[in-house]
Amino acid sequence: MKKRALILSLLLLSGCSREFVEKFYDVDYTTTNRFAKNLAPLPGQFTKDAAALDRLMNNFSGQVKRYWGDNDSLVAGKRQYVKYTDGYKSRAHVDFVRGVVIVETVATTEPENHLKEAITTTLLTPDNPGGVDLYSDSGIDFNGKPFLYGQVLDQDGKPIEWSWRANQFADYLINNGLKKRKVRYQQAYYVEIPMVADHANKRSYKYASIVRNASRRYGIPEDLIYAIIKTESSFNPYAVSHANAYGLMQVVPNTAGADVFKLVKNKSGKPSPEYLFDPAKNIDTGTAYFYILRNRYLKEVRDPLSLHYSMISAYNGGTGGVLKTFHRDRKRAMNDLNSLKPNQVYWALTTKHPKAEARRYLQKVTTFQKEFNQGKI
Repeated sequence: MKKRALILSLLLLSGCSREFVEKFYDVDYTTTNRFAKNLAPLPGQFTKDAAALDRLMNNFSGQVKRYWGDNDSLVAGKRQYVKYTDGYKSRAHVDFVRGVVIVETVATTEPENHLKEAITTTLLTPDNPGGVDLYSDSGIDFNGKPFLYGQVLDQDGKPIEWSWRANQFADYLINNGLKKRKVRYQQAYYVEIPMVADHANKRSYKYASIVRNASRRYGIPEDLIYAIIKTESSFNPYAVSHANAYGLMQVVPNTAGADVFKLVKNKSGKPSPEYLFDPAKNIDTGTAYFYILRNRYLKEVRDPLSLHYSMISAYNGGTGGVLKTFHRDRKRAMNDLNSLKPNQVYWALTTKHPKAEARRYLQKVTTFQKEFNQGKI
């Protein structure tokens, strides 16, 4: 059971009228990501059988461990991008917390050539998560501006967009910064590439128009959307978590995603992983869920600021978690919540919420909101 849970964790992740909201929406169920094709059912289909899912994820995990072992195996997460290439012998690891890109290979023949290929692939990986399969060693189609454009600069302080510059930088890194370490019983060759100091801000700027449109569409403040993205993924569009959540706002298909499809979009089914890896669709879906929280699940919260705090908490820990903070009985809980001042509601949700993660979550999001309004995000 434990092993199965681990495998599954690698896989998954007011003012507006309803008509006004829905007219902006157009569903695209096309899947180009092999991971999404094999594992994500389209609306109306049954979930793929668990045995097939286990086989696919076991194969991925087994291939990774074959070359990297148990201790050095990495998978993509909320704040780290991990992509294997070259028959699983090379990989890119973007650590958004530390602000560093690590590219390495365990190839035994001509390792520097393998490493150079991995570096150029990493630098030119496009800003289109739907076309990158994080759960295989499949190649990447270099269409569009690179994901890391402006977040990594070459030896001349220039952003990298074209293959000739990526190749030049790869040569420079190998000649001047090549490192070695032991991985199992073999030698790993790697380079570390520092990201620019304001790499998170540079990622956030890319989504300004999307956030602005979603804010206007659903009547949700821009600073809240930015703060949620910062908290959930640090503006990593490839983010995937053990909670079966995907993309910038870490939307869970079975819960928030399904609610948005049903209650806002008037569509059946739920969004696929590939759908949620699209930044525009992800931000639209996450913001639409706040619309549902405000106008449906938490509509009885009378004070606007108390409602604001409750919505943030519910985005992470569910509406039930918010209400349980105040009383086991839902009706009594709402009455108790409405009897408190906003600062008292905030205190309760950050100290008495049943889940420690939800308590910290509200604190983080409100802190990031303040930073946004101070021009720090």
